[in-house]
Amino acid sequence: MTNFKVGIIGAGPSGLAMLRAFESEQKKGNPVPEIKCFEKQDNWGGMWNYTWRTGVGKYGEPLHGSMYKYLWSNGPKECLEFADYSFTEHFGQPISSFPPREVLFDYIQGRIKKSKARDFIQFNTVARWVDYLEDKKQFRVIFDDLVKNETFEEIFDYLVVGTGHFSTPNLPYFKGIENFPGAVMHAHDFRGADQFIDQKVLLIGSSYSAEDIGVQCYKHGAKSITISYRTSSIGSKWPEGIKEKELVTHFEGSTAFFKDGHSEDFDAVIFCTGYQHKLPFLPDNLRLKSKNCLYPNHLYKGVIFNDNERLIYLGMQDQYYTFNMFDTQAWFARDYILGRVSLPSKEERTADINKWMAYEKSTVTGADHVDFQTDYIKELISLTDYPPFDLDKVADMFKQWLHDKEVNILNYRDQVFTSVVDGTEASIHHTPWMKEMDDSLERYLDEVTLDDEELMKVNNY
Repeated sequence: MTNFKVGIIGAGPSGLAMLRAFESEQKKGNPVPEIKCFEKQDNWGGMWNYTWRTGVGKYGEPLHGSMYKYLWSNGPKECLEFADYSFTEHFGQPISSFPPREVLFDYIQGRIKKSKARDFIQFNTVARWVDYLEDKKQFRVIFDDLVKNETFEEIFDYLVVGTGHFSTPNLPYFKGIENFPGAVMHAHDFRGADQFIDQKVLLIGSSYSAEDIGVQCYKHGAKSITISYRTSSIGSKWPEGIKEKELVTHFEGSTAFFKDGHSEDFDAVIFCTGYQHKLPFLPDNLRLKSKNCLYPNHLYKGVIFNDNERLIYLGMQDQYYTFNMFDTQAWFARDYILGRVSLPSKEERTADINKWMAYEKSTVTGADHVDFQTDYIKELISLTDYPPFDLDKVADMFKQWLHDKEVNILNYRDQVFTSVVDGTEASIHHTPWMKEMDDSLERYLDEVTLDDEELMKVNNY
């Protein structure tokens, strides 16, 4: 039975995965429900859309994206590769394992452009409110068309939330920060390192964004980088010019005071303090409430909202795997919506959720976390017809990547890996990452031949 309607909120990697999952079913000649997708930005891609704007967008909505210039993948592309669309298929040649944002965005678009997905997406449209009509077992969703400045409603039998959770900053307060004379921002509003050349930059937080923004500012000419952590340091072997300190206690003018009694003057402060799960369009009884973790509570198989079986969340986990995990979630959600996956009782679902949460609680190291998410994806794939791929080899690549970062935080992006999708070994990029200041697609795909001496420099940089 397919005479029902599915609504998808968000056309980033998760929402696009949902569209692709239904399309793959349609290509087999099988019927699918009516599908509508709504995206608040003017293009698909979610976080991979770069904008120079900060704060609010063209129509006054809080900006979704946290993307910045010069961002390169901080994990091997071979670990996020779509199982049904390889990088080699897209680019027609081997490329390096750590491409820049524009290259990854091109890859995301390459797969979805082969479909008719755009016909199902209404852009510049933001979800304002959701009601669940218990008597009809349907969702009533209020939207704003930002271009027309009009409000309208849609009715859905199933609702898929694919908005992500890296867009609403978590911004703690430190006494005196309001009088700091230099730039103060959250990583969400960071748009590139250019403005911090020759400056002493303080990063508060020890997340991946602190690591990446710190190294980028160092690469592009900041005078010094200090990373202030709350509970544990990143622990990398930092080069001279980057250091870690215990948490800031307060500010006096341009001076930051630290827990260990040290004080130092800075020119800029960047908060790398993470993001909130913020879903303001959902009422209390439908809203996922979670901190960033590998297995949020109340989601059966990490996807189906336990208190309302017709509400589906995609991509709400902390992530090692990304694009391919969103795919496996979307394939599972599709088969559930189409009636191929039978749900056990709520009590059994709760027990399953608790089992996974206990497993996550037992993990300690980065390698443990990788194994956890690998096992999670294995289970989803076992329940659907998503193309299988060698997850154990992907897990090994993640672990090698974690090791490479410990060895040298400045050159791990120069390492190469081999695709488990088509067996292609990545090429060595024509320029060592620390020396590559142009992140454009055109520059990246320039075919520059390296001689033996130059290859040795790349490998040993």
